[in-house]
Amino acid sequence: MKTVIYTDPNAVRHEVRKTYGKIAGNLQAGCCSDTSSSCDSERPAAMAADKLGYSTEEIAAVPEGADLGLGCGNPQAIASLKPGEAVLDLGSGAGFDCFLAARSVGSNGVVLGVDMTPEMVAKARANAAKAGVANVEFRFGEIEALPVAANSVDVIISNCVIILSPDKLRVFREAFRVLKPGGRVAVADIVRTADLPPELSADLAAQCGCVAGAASVEELEIILRDAGFEDIRIRPKDASREFLRSWIPGRNAADYVVSSTIEAVKPSGASCCAPTCCK
Repeated sequence: MKTVIYTDPNAVRHEVRKTYGKIAGNLQAGCCSDTSSSCDSERPAAMAADKLGYSTEEIAAVPEGADLGLGCGNPQAIASLKPGEAVLDLGSGAGFDCFLAARSVGSNGVVLGVDMTPEMVAKARANAAKAGVANVEFRFGEIEALPVAANSVDVIISNCVIILSPDKLRVFREAFRVLKPGGRVAVADIVRTADLPPELSADLAAQCGCVAGAASVEELEIILRDAGFEDIRIRPKDASREFLRSWIPGRNAADYVVSSTIEAVKPSGASCCAPTCCK
C-alpha cells in the first residue's frame, strides 16, 4: 500500500519552505496564505503546548520565541532521553524540542536540529544564543538528505514534520543511516485514518497544514520495515481529534487524520544501511 500524493513533490517542498519561512518571520499563522485554498489566515497558528502533552515546567524552560506551537504531540514523552546521548530533531523549527532535549541529555550530550527553512534555522540559532544553550546546534538541510554523519545519533525525534515530506521512505532511510546500531526513533506525527477526497489530497494548503500527505499506520509500518527498522510501534491518539477539527476551515480534519506516536529501533547488529536503504 502506498500513499497517493496528487501534488508534484517539488511543488510541495517549495510551498512548505515558503509557508514556514513566513511563520518564522511572524508573517503568517500556521497555514498557507493562498486565500483560494481550503486554508485561510483565520486558522489558529497552533495548539497550546500544554494540550500537546508538555508540562508547565517544560514550557517555561525553553527560550522565548522557541515555541511556535506547530506540533501535534510531545516526542519528549516517548524518547526516554538519557544524559550524554546524541539527539537529532527532524524539522527543528525554532528549536522548542531541541532545547527540551538539551536539558535531558545534559552538558555531556548534544542535540542537533535540521530544518530546510533558512528563516527557521536563523531563528533557532538566535534563540540558542539568547538562552546561552551550548549543547545545541542547528543545521540547514532537508530531512530526505540529512547533513549528518552515518552512525552518529542515539535518538531521532520529530514533531509533525515527516508528514510534510513527499518521500517518507527516503526520510526513514536517512534516519536509519544516521542512527547508531541500537538507536531509536521517537516521533509525534499525523497518520491518515480515512481516505482523503482527491481535491483535499491535491490542496497545497492542506499539505502545508499537516493533513494531506499523511500516511496510514499500515503504510508507515511498511515504510519503516523497508528502511530497516524493527520493534515498530505506532500508536494513534484518538484524543487528538478534538484539536485537529479546526485545522482546515470548512472541513473537519479529524474525519481523516489523527495524531500518533511513532517508535522504531535500528537493529543492534545493523551497519550504516539496511539492504535497501542506500538505494
